Formats: sequence, C-alpha cells, structure tokens
Amino acid sequence: MVVSNGRVLRYSTLARSSKLHLQYYHGAFSSARRAFSSSPWRTSSLHTSADAQHAHKTRNIGIIAHIDAGKTTTTERMLYYSGHTRRIGDVDEGSTVTDFLPAERARGITIQSAAITFEWPPTEECASRRGDSTHSLQPRARFSHNINLIDTPGHADFTFEVRRSLRILDGAVCILDGVAGVEAQTEQVWHQAGEWKIPRITYVNKLDREGAAFGRTVREIGSRLNGWPAVCQIPWFEGGKGRFTGIGDVINLQGYLYPQGGDGKGVQQIPLSVLDKDYPELGTELKRARIALVELLSEHDEELVEAFFEMEEDHLAITPAQILDSLRRSLLLDDCSIIPVFAGASFRNIGVQPLLNAVNNLLPSPIERPDPEVSIGRACGGLSQLIKGELVIANASDASARSSKKTQQLKGAELGNTLQGCALAFKVVNDAKKGVLVYIRVYSGTIERNALLYNTNLQNSERAGTLLRMYASDSVPVQSLKAGEIGVIAGSKFARTGDTLISYSGNKAVPPEPLNLLQLRPINIPPPVFFAAIEPNSLREEKDMHEKLGLLLREDPSLQVTQDEDTGQTLLSGMGELHLEIAQDRLVNDLKANARMGKIAIGYRETLPKASKSITKSLEGDRAATKGKGACEALVEPWDQSDDKLSNTYESTSVLEQDGNLIIVQAPSLDKRGRPINSDNVSLPPHLSLTEIQTAYTNGALAALSRGPSYLYPLRNTKVTLTLRPEEHIFGIETTYASLTSAARLATIAAFKDATKEVPTSLMEPVMNVDISIDEASLGSIIQDISSTRGGQIVSLGDHEEDNAESSGGRKHIDIRKIYAPKDPFESSSSGIEEHTQVNPQRTVKAKVPLREMVGYLKHLRSMTGGRGTFVMSVDRFEKVTGQRERAVISELRGETL
Repeated sequence: MVVSNGRVLRYSTLARSSKLHLQYYHGAFSSARRAFSSSPWRTSSLHTSADAQHAHKTRNIGIIAHIDAGKTTTTERMLYYSGHTRRIGDVDEGSTVTDFLPAERARGITIQSAAITFEWPPTEECASRRGDSTHSLQPRARFSHNINLIDTPGHADFTFEVRRSLRILDGAVCILDGVAGVEAQTEQVWHQAGEWKIPRITYVNKLDREGAAFGRTVREIGSRLNGWPAVCQIPWFEGGKGRFTGIGDVINLQGYLYPQGGDGKGVQQIPLSVLDKDYPELGTELKRARIALVELLSEHDEELVEAFFEMEEDHLAITPAQILDSLRRSLLLDDCSIIPVFAGASFRNIGVQPLLNAVNNLLPSPIERPDPEVSIGRACGGLSQLIKGELVIANASDASARSSKKTQQLKGAELGNTLQGCALAFKVVNDAKKGVLVYIRVYSGTIERNALLYNTNLQNSERAGTLLRMYASDSVPVQSLKAGEIGVIAGSKFARTGDTLISYSGNKAVPPEPLNLLQLRPINIPPPVFFAAIEPNSLREEKDMHEKLGLLLREDPSLQVTQDEDTGQTLLSGMGELHLEIAQDRLVNDLKANARMGKIAIGYRETLPKASKSITKSLEGDRAATKGKGACEALVEPWDQSDDKLSNTYESTSVLEQDGNLIIVQAPSLDKRGRPINSDNVSLPPHLSLTEIQTAYTNGALAALSRGPSYLYPLRNTKVTLTLRPEEHIFGIETTYASLTSAARLATIAAFKDATKEVPTSLMEPVMNVDISIDEASLGSIIQDISSTRGGQIVSLGDHEEDNAESSGGRKHIDIRKIYAPKDPFESSSSGIEEHTQVNPQRTVKAKVPLREMVGYLKHLRSMTGGRGTFVMSVDRFEKVTGQRERAVISELRGETL
C-alpha cells in the first residue's frame, strides 16, 4: 500500500481516463479492513466449532425478481445441474418442482415460496448416478456447499410471502429480465431485501430474446437499484450482433461457448489467448471489462489496491481468487455499494452453472451474517450477546444499578447456558398428506427430534415430533436441525408465522423467566386493503368452514378474518384482488371447504373525531360464555404516529403499536415486576402476573379496534390507554385472563361510543404507491388519467437519473456516465456517452393514488397502451376521505346513488 502523509493513494478508474493517475483519498479503506479479518470465516457463539464447519458450507439464499423474470425457470436449471432432478421442469407444461400447487401450475405463476435443498458442485454420487461429467465449469470451491434455496413469488399481491422469506435468508439472487430491464417490482423486492441488509447479486436473464440489452440493464442497475454494477460476465453474441451463444467470464478471463439447443452440457471453456485470436471482439471487450472491474473494486477495497501494486499495475495479472475475495469483502458491507452482475438465458440453459459458482463464492454463510436481533422483556440486543451473558436483561434503577450489575450479567450467562436452541417459524403450510408443516430457520444451537419446544409468543409448549428437510413438495426425515439450517416441524398444533421457538435444558414445561420472553425480530405484516364476504354453502358447513379458515390464516397471516356482528357475515381481508382469489381457490379446492366468496371490496378504516372520557366497565358472572369477574378503565383518543408514544413514566407500562394504533396498558400503583410500589397498594393475586394482565388488556383492545363504531371498519390512528387499578379491577381468584380480556374490550367499545356520540368517525382510505411502466407515446394520456380522472398525485417520471436516484432512497449518488457497460448489439459504433446514458426506453410513472380509483385499473391501462403497459402498487398510507369523495364513498357503502 502507498501512503503519503497518512493518506491512502488510490487509482482512479482507467475506463474514465486516458491514462492512469493517482489522487489523494482520506481513509477510504479503514472500515473495510476493520470489518474483515484475515481468516475466511469465523466461529460465533451461535455455533459450536463442529457446527461451524457445516455452517461454513451452507448458503441460505432466495430468488427474488419481478413477475415473469425467470425465477422458477432458473431454479429448475439449478436443480437439474446439481443432480437433484433428472429432467428440466417447464413452467408452461406445469412440470416444475418448486411450483407444485395446482393453482401455480394452472396460472403459470409462483404463489407461495418453495424451499428446496441441494448441493453444488454436484457430489460424485450425483454425477455418477446421472452419468455426467461436471456441470460446474471448474468451480473455485474445493468442496460441495449445501444450498437451501427459496423461490419467491413475483406478483405484488404476494409481497408478504416475499417478506417472510427474506426474513430468514443470508443472501439473494435478483433476476432481471434483459428485455424489460429493472422493473417496478424488482425495485420493491430489492429494497425489501435491503431492509434486512441481505447481500445480493444480480443475474440478467433472457439475453436470447429480441430486444435484450445487457448494457442498458447494467446502467439501470446503477440508477434504479442505487449501487455500482460490478460486471462479472458479459454476453457473447455470435459475430458480435447475432445469436446469444455464451458468456465472457470477466473474473477468470475466459469464454464459455454453449452448444445451440443443448441442455448446458458440453460447454467449451476458451481462454483469453484463444479468444484474442479467434474471437477478437469478445477478447477485447473482456479485457475492457476486467480493467473496469478492477478499477471499481479498488475504490472500495484496500487489499485489492495492494495486490494491484504487487502485480506492477497490471489489471489482467490480478488472480481470479483475489477478485472474488475483493467482491466478497465489498458485498458483505452494509451499504451494498457494489452489485455483482452476471449474464445468461436460463431457458436456453446458458449461464446457470457460473451463477451457482457465484452463490458459493460470493454470498455469505450463516456464520458471516450479523447477530440476529432479539428482545427479552424490554431489553433488546443480539442473540449471541444473550448467550454470552452480555445482554443486560433488567433495567435497574439508578439507585441500585451499580450493586446489581454483576448479578444481572450472571443471570444473562445462566440464560445462555439454559438455551439449547432458538428458531423462527417463518412459514406454515397445510399439506394434504403430511398435515401442518411449520418451516423454521434455526439461529442458535440445535433443535432435536422430539425436543420440547416453547413458543415464546403464544406462551405454550409442544414436541417437535418429526423434523424434515424439504425438497419442494418432497421431504426427508432428519434427527436434528443445526444453527444456520432451514427445515420443517411436521404436525405442530400451534406455531404460526413469526413465532419464536426455543428448546432449553431441564424438565420443566415452561423455561425459567425471563427466557420465556425471548423473541427474535418479528415479521411485519402489511395491512390488508381488500375484503370479501365468505359464506358456507349450508349452515351445517359453517363450523368446518371456520376450521379451514383457521388453517388458511396460519398459512398466510397477511389474510385476516373478522365477523360482522350485525349481519353475521364472515369477512376475509387480503392484500389484493388476486390474493383473495387465490385464497378462495386454496380454501375451496385444496382445503375442501364448502364455501363461496362474495364481491371483493375495499377495506376502509375509521378514525376518531375527538378523545373520550375515562370509562370503566366490569364483567361479572357467566356473560358471553366468559366466566369470572374483572374490570378495566379505558380512554381513547385520536393519535398521530409522529407523536411521542408515552406520556407518563410509570415503570409498569406496556406499549404496543400495531396496525396504525397505539395501545398503552398502565398500572400506576405497581412496579415493573407487578409488585405494589408501597404498602398501601393492593397486590396482584398469585395466579395472575402483570405480564398476563397486560396481555389480556391488550388483546381486549385489539378486538375492539377491529370494528369501528360508525361504519364497522377497523379503527386506525387511535390511541387506547387502559389503566389497571388492582383494588377496583381485580377480584381475587374470581378474576381470570378471559374476564380481563372481555372487560378491556367492553371498556374500549364504550369509550369509542363516548368519543362519537356527537360526531361520527371519519373514513380513511388506502392510498397506494403506484409504479406504471409505459412507453413514451402513452406518457401524456397516463399522466392525465392518473392526475385528473383518478385524483392521484404524480411523484416522479422515470428515465431520469435524478428521479431514479430518488426512487432508490437517495442513499448515494450514482453517475451512470461512469458505469462500465458493454455495448448492446443494436447500438451503433458511433453511440456517444449521451446515448449510452439513455437507460430504459420505457418510462416509469410513480404516483400516489387512492385504492378506490385503482380497482380494475389493469384492463384500463392495457386499453390505453395497446396491451404494453404494466403496473405494481403497494400501500403507502391511510388518508382521511373528505368532501365530495367522502359523500360518494358513504353513499356507495349504503347502496345509494348521488
């Protein structure tokens, strides 16, 4: 490394200058050096040394993309080349492994994420069984890696399915359509992955299609995904502009020539020296790409700069291993500044094996990921902190902090020793043959077969009777699941998506406190915006329908079921029209419920006009099948989410923010452990803890919030304050959890009525973020339709660098003029820098539009654009409906006409 006056000298990019020169750069590489040790991996406290060896060879990855980018097609090739399948499944034929649901095969789309495990490179056993030589194109890895792959949906209606999959991934492959480029849903899933700081690589697919433009897509990656594209492969076109025939490997400086019409076997690996002689255009472009790649990485990685000096400033002399290590170091940084780019055409069996090599070489193992976030009571931190005894569980008062610190740390260490395994349930599926399957990701320790698992969310226990490793719809029993692995618990009766499951030492049915409160970071569920009535075909089918709905909700928590007390109707709510249609199909055809669904409608919300007074309600005797006696004091008021959550300093206060509402449960006379603050205060009965009472009150408030007082829609932007006064609300042994829940519900409902006795609630409607992809010719008519006819607000018009940077979160400035991208086949030799900076010829209109105006919009959009327009949308916020729009909505709800 060269240093001048304590400042690191770096190379500026050769691709942007006619000759190499040096410039000063202050400490750019210090963070990268601190973040990575010289060893390729480390053993954390979440893994034993033996398990760490296994975890180092594990990759938990997901395939994410816009719909129809080729996720499932690529996955099928991965399974074939790994030896997992003997033939390549086809989406159009309905013969794919991962899309195995009847609805998926009928519609040709992925509806639910599928998990499958395979090895890459293929083991000798797989190769000999198939009679194949290696498919792996000389992988750098010296041993096979265990790849747990999750193929996710691309349709915006199934965004929760993507979110819960991203929650447990260590890396992701983002597939792009080489014709369409970076599409709207691509941006959404990319940034959702960014929320979990998941390292990602990109794969530009469908380069065999007419109109495919690798260079243009690379520039879009920079402008719309907000990172520097690191081009690791370039497409190889026959004669420079003909048929897509292979790829140029920038890292290894060689070409892969694929036989036409083959299945990916018999690939010719052609070194650079031969390319220069027989394919000079590809050889020249490959060297340009290598120079650009080394220059880009040198701006982010100090170690590559040192290697560059050692190689006497020769870009081509840098070894493939050095480049891969540099890419990996850059990729594992939190800001995702570097985005590796690979090329291929999965349907033509081109480029998939090198992509698998990139998964092994670049994406992290479980032990290289950040410490999983956990909460235990009010304490938050990392799971390894808890295990090592470094997480302070109790918040001691200032007076006793110094004397109690040692005790708290010892208690934390004891908790770590007691915890034997910790896992997150991220998916529940009801299989017709195997029953309920709970998909889990193990984060620490080991989950053994028949181990007693405690669900810290539901506060109950059950046995892990059968453990499975899934291969899409097939499975293999295993004895245990170790940290870093993804597997299935078969036959679970209670576990839901987002629940934390722990195993622990000892024979007690409940783990010691406060280990029973340990929870991994949950999966956020977006609010549903459409609903429809679900009715049984006959009264005798009603019980069965509700049981099947319960199974459906365990599978998909983004669905909600509510009961209209006035009409008796059961309402099913979801994320979109297609989401509800698929739910109905699953309910009727797969779960065999004899039921029918009514017309799909918009899920509005209500909000209070003013605050209520404090109201106390009591529950006595056997009311509504709830035995026991209890009471609760409630106060409700409008709430702005930007306001402070707490307005008092009671240490016994619990706070829950959910669905745009805030629920506060306070007990002024008790401390945080539920003990009286002074001798004059009344104690809680032995059978009820403060935590149980807070949970009961909270559940009662949630039940009340699900049904507004004026229009029967759920409430939003509402603050509910419930106060526990033991001397007035607790009646000894007569008070039960159920009676307190009912009392809290009654008190909250009474408070709602008090707040609306003069003025009814206001309606709130969902406002959507809408991204519309259209051609230039349709731009004017679409803007007019959105802004005038539909009452929307245009946020930005795509195809401008500044708009793209803003849509990507504005984290960093990416100058697309400085991005290396090979010339596309259709570009003329005279194309200048301005032409190169023109990314997608289509335009992306970003707008905020009321959902009411977007119902059935796809048909209208296709009519206006000649069938070429597409759009995706997601919930932005709920907004009050006012004036003429409010009168129109209310009249529509009442079946009236204005």
